[in-house]
Amino acid sequence: MAAQTSPERYDDTDGYAVAVTREETTWTVHLLDPGALGSIAKAEQEIKALRVTGAVFGVLNVDDEYFVVVRPGPSGTRLLLSDATAAVFDELAEQALERLNVEVPDIDPEEIEETDPWPEGDLAILGDLGLGEQELSVLLADPDLYPDEQLQVIAERLGFDSQLGAVLDSLG
Repeated sequence: MAAQTSPERYDDTDGYAVAVTREETTWTVHLLDPGALGSIAKAEQEIKALRVTGAVFGVLNVDDEYFVVVRPGPSGTRLLLSDATAAVFDELAEQALERLNVEVPDIDPEEIEETDPWPEGDLAILGDLGLGEQELSVLLADPDLYPDEQLQVIAERLGFDSQLGAVLDSLG
């Protein structure tokens, strides 16, 4: 089992990185090293190090601006980037698009605020856990929800909202 990351390591970090595991019917949320917010490969490595027999995926919430869901599996790692426009100004989002073989959007950084966000990647990434592609697509398209609120809805829908809340509370 991977070592648990101390919440104090997040003192100078905007956002959070967690791994979510489900063994039978029990959800657990593990705080990942803050370095996972800067590297898809680092996040993937930490998620794999948990070595669980059930479902496992990572959530990288970057500055409450966007998030990436990372789900390693036997046939490769599946990714979902909540906002492809984030790749215009953020390296982690750019890494996600590169892994997805999608080009960074050609948007003038000064016009980014007027551009509607769109997801890229595997919208069925959480389908086997109870959050289908259509529902996730509608959630990510909701202009009234910020990314952290979208993640809260995902956690509620799948049933790990209290575990996520406890980890986020530990960050202060």
